[in-house]
Amino acid sequence: MSSRPDEPQIRTSHRSADGAPPGAAGPSRVALVVFDGVTLLDVSGPSEVLHQAGRFGYPYELVLVSPGGGPVTTAAGPALTGTVTADAAGPVGTVLVAGGDRLAERPPDDALLAAVRTLVPGAARIASVCTGAFVLAALGLLDGRRATTHWRHAATLARRHPRVRVEPDALHLRDGRYVTSAGISAGIDLTLALVEDDHGAEVARDVAREMVVFLHRPGGQSQFSAALDTPPARGDLLRPVLESVLADPAADHSLPALAAAAAVSPRHLTRRFRAELGTTPARWVERVRLDRARQLLLDGHSVTAAARHSGLGTDESLRRAFARHLGTTPTHYRQRFASTRQTETPEGP
Repeated sequence: MSSRPDEPQIRTSHRSADGAPPGAAGPSRVALVVFDGVTLLDVSGPSEVLHQAGRFGYPYELVLVSPGGGPVTTAAGPALTGTVTADAAGPVGTVLVAGGDRLAERPPDDALLAAVRTLVPGAARIASVCTGAFVLAALGLLDGRRATTHWRHAATLARRHPRVRVEPDALHLRDGRYVTSAGISAGIDLTLALVEDDHGAEVARDVAREMVVFLHRPGGQSQFSAALDTPPARGDLLRPVLESVLADPAADHSLPALAAAAAVSPRHLTRRFRAELGTTPARWVERVRLDRARQLLLDGHSVTAAARHSGLGTDESLRRAFARHLGTTPTHYRQRFASTRQTETPEGP
């Protein structure tokens, strides 16, 4: 695909900084695999981390690799030029597969899989950003291993590749020589971790400061996810139960109360929850209450009011739920995600 004259372009060299041809592969020679429709930040974020490391005296040689070589169009529109085929890339020590929505929507195409398969044997570590994990999984590289991807696509990855141990809350995960990261900006977190592995925490910290990002971002990616997306109940028994909890999370939704409302035994109700929703009534109710508490905090309510109105009850119960599911505290969550123009909402009685 040719680039248009009016498109902003990102160029890279596949020769080392001193102009010498590539030699033996080390971890500092990085193949970043891209394709038409790739997410731009999955490319620019890691590239900038490596560039900044070079400014501090720890250079990386970045090779943009695509299935066919030549210009690649990103999902945002700008073109990536100067990409080479995997056969022309030469030895690399690190393979980093960028992501794009198309990888979660349908299986990766054969040309992309072949390009990554060519690069992998000589690499000391293989990594992916966001949905790039779907490529590694399709090649069988993540079978029996822990991996993560964008929170929105974690369930799809687990369903499509059941042998992969998907951990949807992690920002990035290492299992052997394989490293996977969550969505989009988490590629920066992952690449900082690679720099830290190569050159130590102080170098990675200097790069993070220069980029005005966390070296180790607090919390997991669940704190960035949308509110609970409840799958539709397949049977008529659960539907009114779910609707009643969603309508008033703070009401009495103990297992005996829910079972009585459904006119079944607690044991039978638990079996239906497991069969249709893959969880227990108590866990599902807690997630509904947690999501209501998140929204209350963002609307300006205090921690105490959010705990009371969501049904979680006490400040301590709310803090434990945030720590368990989101890996952060209610106060930090509100500071991070509430609008800077938000005014305090009256808590009410």
